[in-house]
Amino acid sequence: MVGREDSGVWITLKEEVHAAPGDVAACIANAVGFTRWIAVGCEFTESSDSESRAVQPTLAIAWDREWDHVTRVRILEHDTDGLADGRARIRFEWFPSPIDDTPVPIEITVAPLAEQGDGTGGARVIVRHGPFAEETDNLLFMADSAESWRWYLCNLRSALEAKHDMRAIRPL
Repeated sequence: MVGREDSGVWITLKEEVHAAPGDVAACIANAVGFTRWIAVGCEFTESSDSESRAVQPTLAIAWDREWDHVTRVRILEHDTDGLADGRARIRFEWFPSPIDDTPVPIEITVAPLAEQGDGTGGARVIVRHGPFAEETDNLLFMADSAESWRWYLCNLRSALEAKHDMRAIRPL
């Protein structure tokens, strides 16, 4: 879904994953979780800004086993306090806007679904990416990003529900 907000244009993608909510939340809580559906390798680290001496958490996503192709981003928020209940949230910078080189944040939230009478449930995963300025290059970048994140959400669902990682068929 694409929506216009005061800050700009946002994409919002939702996926219901019928697996234990704690397992779904763990997929955004730590490095092992990220490697189940998006990255070949992953590290959560903390680095210091030499000027301000502030400690900044970072996320390194390796797209190959040799760590030759790595995306390093600042983590803006990371809440795993509700992990045991199937709740987690992470917000991090993502690739920069093609217009002004500022990173466009990604926010991933996991929350448990209501239990059904037959004991099934699962979790809802919501990915929000934005804000994007309403300029053609930004909107084209946004559309490409939405397609990629939709695929990753489908892979998350496939990996947890069917125990089939689609990256084995369609390598990164």
